[in-house]
Amino acid sequence: MKYAFINGHILDGSEHMEVISHKVILTNNDKIESITDESTSRTGYQEVDLQGAFIMPGLINMHVHLPGSGKPKRKQKDSAKAAEMATRNKLFRHMSMKMCENYARTELMSGVTTIRTVGGLLDYDTQIRDKINRGELVGPRILTSNQAITVEGGHMAGSVARVVGNEKEARQAVDNLVEQHVDFIKLMITGGVMDATEKGGAGALKMPPEIIKAACDEAHRNNLIVAAHVESSEGVRVALENGVDSIEHGAMCDEEIIDLFKERHAFLTTTISPALPFALFDRKISHCNEIQQYNGKLVFDGIIDNAKKALANNIPVALGTDTACPYVTHYDMWRELIYFVKYCGVSPRYALYSATLGNAKLLNVGKITGSITAGKYADMIVTKINPLDDLSTLSNVTHVIMRGKLYKPDYIKKYAEVERQLDPFCKL
Repeated sequence: MKYAFINGHILDGSEHMEVISHKVILTNNDKIESITDESTSRTGYQEVDLQGAFIMPGLINMHVHLPGSGKPKRKQKDSAKAAEMATRNKLFRHMSMKMCENYARTELMSGVTTIRTVGGLLDYDTQIRDKINRGELVGPRILTSNQAITVEGGHMAGSVARVVGNEKEARQAVDNLVEQHVDFIKLMITGGVMDATEKGGAGALKMPPEIIKAACDEAHRNNLIVAAHVESSEGVRVALENGVDSIEHGAMCDEEIIDLFKERHAFLTTTISPALPFALFDRKISHCNEIQQYNGKLVFDGIIDNAKKALANNIPVALGTDTACPYVTHYDMWRELIYFVKYCGVSPRYALYSATLGNAKLLNVGKITGSITAGKYADMIVTKINPLDDLSTLSNVTHVIMRGKLYKPDYIKKYAEVERQLDPFCKL
């Protein structure tokens, strides 16, 4: 199909993007053919009249877990037991696979055209990725690690992360993931807010340095980068010292850590969304205990400190949501952009760039997506309002174009009433 997108205002996704008007975007099958003058002949193209709306690259979410909804619960469930149940037999595996497929579709329909999944059930994510690539499912572009690698008692052990006990098992786990054709490797190096049993315990180092190094060496031997869940300063330092390429979440950092980021040419994936409810909600709303709230604030402050210092030192910062954590749904990437502006001090323009071309470059897909550029895939979204004036307009995209196919969003915000608790924190 050949489309001509007319009467729209273009935001191309570049770092210093300005509104481009009086141009036409021509697409041919899955690619952007050209951005041309309004006077150009459009014979043979199906016109899409944007009626003054704004068209931009689709968002890229760098931190997604497909198996969860993000619906908050009054009582924390045992994630390992839930994962065992979801994969227990053929029927349950079929049902849980369909659930993940539906969540992938929701990501796309919310305006996210590329996701990076950082821990899932078995090899579901590569299966879903391949089905989408073959045209058997509707969904975003997926880059995935499948299950993460953790240690006994480590973060998400037995659910979206497999347990290893030594260096040999770490290398074997990486090799098994290579056989599944993953796009990168994910390690769970520290604990998290929900793991901690005492104040200050969030982010406790769980994975020994020698296991981190063994996993990183084996991944790099197979030309795969390594991302790592880290929520403490010690964890960030140990991760970078032993070969990790991207720090997920982050923590308070000093000059030594900044130097390690630079030496490793590593990047930071900022995820404010999962920490905010624990840190800032009244506990009557979040249903977390005093220890969880204390640790949530510790992690929240650390993530923001790491992001600010990384930005100040020209260390690349990606944006992701940690979707599936409480209050972080598959249609809420737009909130992360607002938090990035509100708590890290960047401009709306830079936030939009980070969530499009910036993230694409860090995923090594910047040559094929992330900006409205001739020759790249036609991965675009449309909003009625200029997001540079109001980023919340990204919560209601009117069109999604994925690899040149045009969709009208058809998802339902199932937890909208619950999510309204987040709205006061999304005002700039």
